[in-house]
Amino acid sequence: MFLIAGLGNPGLEYANTRHNLGFKVIDEIASRLNVATFKSKFNSLFAEPTLDSHKVIIAKPQTFMNESGIAVRGMLAWYKIDPKKLIVIYDDVDLEVGQIRIREKGSAGGHHGVESVISSVNNDFMRIRVGIGRPAPSGDVSAFVLGKIPPSDADKINDAILVAADAIEVIVKQSLAVAMNKFNA
Repeated sequence: MFLIAGLGNPGLEYANTRHNLGFKVIDEIASRLNVATFKSKFNSLFAEPTLDSHKVIIAKPQTFMNESGIAVRGMLAWYKIDPKKLIVIYDDVDLEVGQIRIREKGSAGGHHGVESVISSVNNDFMRIRVGIGRPAPSGDVSAFVLGKIPPSDADKINDAILVAADAIEVIVKQSLAVAMNKFNA
């Protein structure tokens, strides 16, 4: 069983921000797996669909980004899932808009949501990073990630959401190595 957690912030004011791309990927997976409703427990909105023949938990932590690890830790413990079967999806300012990068593990790279997961679980989980680009050199990173996705980036972001969902399917159905070889261009 895999836990697939997309990071973001709850609330309509954050719905279309760069920082909520993890939620958008979870919504895409939910659509593909015909998930109509999410349950609320473990400080998350989650569902328990089947992907191919694999049971998965798809989740959108509702603890706000900087405390995502609380929700993730609770779900891993309840379902007795090894952190090596955790896939975390999140936005990344260090990747160009629309790029994705899959990693077996690594640092938080300054992403507070990932820092929270690392401190709550450990560093031994899979990551799918979705590129949002960087603000102008004088720009505020916090304001940038919490900003709405501009129309000029919308197509690239939407394509990246689809590719990230494809990558999740490959990880679950085949392996992380196959997904990394296929999607890490």
